[in-house]
Amino acid sequence: MFQRSVLDNRLRVVTSMMAHTQSVSIAIFVGAGSRYEPPELAGVSHFIEHLPFKGSLRWPTAQDVSEAIEGVGGVMNASTDREVTVFWCKVARPHFRTALAVLLDMLLNPLLEPEEVEKEREVIQEELRMTYDNPSYRVDLLIDEAMWPDQAMGRDVGGTPDTVAAIGQESIRDYMRQQYNPANTVVAVAGNVEHGEVVDLLADATGDWQPRPALEWEPVSGEGGEDGPVVKIERRRSDQSHLCLALPGLSLEHPDRYTLSLLNVMLGDGMSSRLFLNLREKQSLAYDVSSSINHFRDCGSMVIYCGVEPRKTNDAVRALMRELDGMREEAEERELNKAREYTVGRLLLRMEDSRAVASWLGSQELLQDRVASVDEIIGRLYAVTPSDISALAARLFRQEYLRLALVGPQGGRKTLTSLLKL
Repeated sequence: MFQRSVLDNRLRVVTSMMAHTQSVSIAIFVGAGSRYEPPELAGVSHFIEHLPFKGSLRWPTAQDVSEAIEGVGGVMNASTDREVTVFWCKVARPHFRTALAVLLDMLLNPLLEPEEVEKEREVIQEELRMTYDNPSYRVDLLIDEAMWPDQAMGRDVGGTPDTVAAIGQESIRDYMRQQYNPANTVVAVAGNVEHGEVVDLLADATGDWQPRPALEWEPVSGEGGEDGPVVKIERRRSDQSHLCLALPGLSLEHPDRYTLSLLNVMLGDGMSSRLFLNLREKQSLAYDVSSSINHFRDCGSMVIYCGVEPRKTNDAVRALMRELDGMREEAEERELNKAREYTVGRLLLRMEDSRAVASWLGSQELLQDRVASVDEIIGRLYAVTPSDISALAARLFRQEYLRLALVGPQGGRKTLTSLLKL
């Protein structure tokens, strides 16, 4: 499925040859994110993610950068999370070399002109204000604070308007110099391109890029938090109450993560999941209800989201408790098989897209130092039994682990806490 090389400067290169495609996707993964930041620099990783798009040595303006990719029909973007910053683009095969040159120049030779940095600071603060104004986004931040209080895992990846305003340009350069180094970076390429061509291009372009020690990421502390359920409420006028109910999940390396993936599908991923059928189709409590899982280096989470009419908030929480409790009973083989086929089918469909394949390769290589094959993952999914599902639910779905966040006009902390019973 893929080939891997390590250059002399310790830059890791992983590629997948997809001869049937007309596209090539390039993704550059850097070990930078909110878990690497001290509190006073909260948001610096996300800030830096924006800056290479403002101009580089060979493409000195934002327009030059965007037109180099969009001008040939390609797409490009970047994102920052707690443990990874990724820059990516997808272009037609004839434009692969130019696209790779653009991304590398952005990362190795960003101009970081003071005037442009200050302009982007304002843009990022507007991005943060937009997030705070959206209740469905805001409740995501609150549930992280409830899960991981007073630590990097519980902070907004973007920081706050105040921390972003205080980040100095020298801090930006120092952080980028330390984290954006080849020993802390993976280049993943998928599409109609040979591994040797990619390696040769990268060896020529990054010969002067020297490795150095990177910052350590902050381990999670006190997972599970205080004993008993925790409720966080933010009052605001809105037509809906937005709820997030969370429980500790599993890390990237945990052997039961594939069991949790299937449990999540059964519970709340898709229109045939228990949450969708019961809360939406049968009880009409919510239009949008779903569950998702997150895996990190040393921790994880399962989060249920729903938006409900404020007067139905308590009914919705009761319904969520019933569904969680029901997952602790042994599932039918038929339901597990349906979840398994759904998961495998979605995985195989993703593998037809060069961008998804590049993301698959780069994220695993950076965070786990290895890349699992699709067949390996499918084998682990088929090894899960109904008793595995119920045993894992019994282990994770415990009353003392429950965390609830609410953004909306109604809901009392005392009442909601009393409803969080398993």
